Amino acid sequence: MTLNILFLSITIKKRRISVEEAMHQEMVEKLYEENRDRQISMHHWM
Repeated sequence: MTLNILFLSITIKKRRISVEEAMHQEMVEKLYEENRDRQISMHHWM
């Protein structure tokens, strides 16, 4: 009889983002919000 056991270890680390990445993410979120608001206003206009 063969017994195969697989041990798996997962390590999760908190990812630190740079200032440039944070600024980019903030700009992306702002543009997303503006486009969403524009789409909603156009939908209500029609």
